Amino acid sequence: MTEVTQHDKSAAERRRFFRIDDTVRLSLRRVPAEELESRLDRLDHDLAGNFTVLSSLTAITAQMSLGLRRIENRDPDLAAYLRAIDQKIEVIGRAFIAQEPELIAERATPVNLSAGGMCVGIDEPYEPGTSLEIRMLLFPSFTGLLIYGTVIDSSPASTDESSGRYGHVARIEFSHIREQDRELLIRHLLRRQGDQMRDRHGEDIKIHEDL
Repeated sequence: MTEVTQHDKSAAERRRFFRIDDTVRLSLRRVPAEELESRLDRLDHDLAGNFTVLSSLTAITAQMSLGLRRIENRDPDLAAYLRAIDQKIEVIGRAFIAQEPELIAERATPVNLSAGGMCVGIDEPYEPGTSLEIRMLLFPSFTGLLIYGTVIDSSPASTDESSGRYGHVARIEFSHIREQDRELLIRHLLRRQGDQMRDRHGEDIKIHEDL
């Protein structure tokens, strides 16, 4: 029993901390210490506003996927109808995201991302221990994640890190993320990792053909 538990724990840790380079839209805001508890409570009770609607809907869809596959085996037409309804709901969810003009206006930001935190370029340094509200829009799903994080450190960016766009690089740990959102983020990371591996494989084949 202990061995199984330790194995499951190790697998969960690997899923949480494996990292990829990605591009997202991102908004970072300092959170005053006196406001942090109330904001976390609103997030836990799904009262954080329009931005988390699509992620909540996506999490519900994931929970329903097994039942939908069973329905599909018995009645493909009904399953197709239910999938069409789900797509309509997704369109409505994206409309809620569109009501967040501040984030939509943000430029695409390169990040080194995991389910436990991220490394990202910033214009001004943050003090270690600073609490941040993180609004992150994932592509191509347009899933909005609202996460609270703590700055581990920030330092001047090297030329490679900043690409001339940012003066500093911050390492941020996700101190509070809903479990359903962490699962969505892990699935996103796995998909992006698969896409990147296929892209690299295609490039390797092309190079081989050109030789």
